[in-house]
Formats: sequence, structure tokens, C-alpha cells
Amino acid sequence: KKKKKKPKKKKNKKQRGHFTKDPIKFLCIVVSIACTFVLCFSVLKLNEIPQGNENVIGLKLKKNRIDGGRGVGKFGEIVIGMLPQDLGFTLFLPSEKAFERDLGLRLGENENENDTYAILTRVLGFSAVPTRIYADDVQIGKEIDYDSISGYTLYISKNSDGLLIVNRIASEMVDLRRGKIVVHVMDGVIMDPEFEQSVRPDDD
Repeated sequence: KKKKKKPKKKKNKKQRGHFTKDPIKFLCIVVSIACTFVLCFSVLKLNEIPQGNENVIGLKLKKNRIDGGRGVGKFGEIVIGMLPQDLGFTLFLPSEKAFERDLGLRLGENENENDTYAILTRVLGFSAVPTRIYADDVQIGKEIDYDSISGYTLYISKNSDGLLIVNRIASEMVDLRRGKIVVHVMDGVIMDPEFEQSVRPDDD
């Protein structure tokens, strides 16, 4: 005997859909109210900010850019431009005064541009390290050493004032960023004795 199949109960799709749609509608309403509240609150807070603050922030940003540019200098910009911006380097860059005092380089007064570029290339070789070193990476009273890209060893420490000391040359500015390059502006030129002898400015 064939068993009679029990008739399947028809699902009330309309009734089922009614219950699934209600929570979605409710959630949408809650989200809309929350967004409206946040928007209104943000507008009110913006209106409370004094107009003078915008000028203060702008002046601070502008001042930082000016200080950074002045600390690096024209020759510093050339040296930084020799390094790839997308790779991590640390550059212990001579200040503008150090370029003039220790190397005799002055803007607009160097007759042979090729010689100037050759000197800057040597400076880069002595002062660039193929890894990023921030001032906070150096502990006060402890010395670390790295080889520059030319193989010259740099001995790096930090004094009690928080200044970096590299081969007995103190920093003027630290942790400047150019792409992935960390730049520390130094009050002197890092170089070996042979190169120092060859580029020493003539005494007046």
C-alpha cells in the first residue's frame, strides 16, 4: 500500500516577511537618529571654536616649516636629494653654518659646481646610515655604533640635554622627516681625517 503523503503546510510568507522587515526598519531609524544627533553636535562644537585659533594653528605650522627649511639649508637639500625618499635612511646632516665653516662652501661663491657636488657626495657617504635612527632610540649615557654607507663608523650617544653626539659632533635639530629619511642636523661635518685635511678651508 502506498502511503499517502501528508500535505505540506503552506508557509505564510507574508506574515514571515513582516517580522523580518520590522527589525531592519527599526535599525535604520535608530541609525538615522544617531547620525543626525552626531551631525548637530559637531556643528555646535565647530561654532564654539574662536576664529583666532585657526590663525594660531596656521602660524605654528608655517613656523615649523620655516625652521625646518632654515636648519637644513640649500646644501642640505642637495644632500637629502641624493638619497631615495622611499627607503629608510638616517642622515646626520651638517648645518648650513657647518658647511660654510668646516668645508668653505658658500652659496653663489663656489666657482666649480662639479667640485662642490663631489664634496657633498663625500659628505653623504660619511653621514648617511642605511637604517632609521630616532633620537629616542639612543639612551642617555650609552653609545651605539653604525657604519655609514661609505663604511665609516659612526659612534652615536646622547648627552643629558637630549642632544645626539655623533663622533663628538653635537646635534642642533633631531628627527626631521623627509619621506622615509630621518634627518638630524649637526653642528659640524662628519668625515674622516684624510677628507678633513683635503677640504679644510684656507686660513685668511
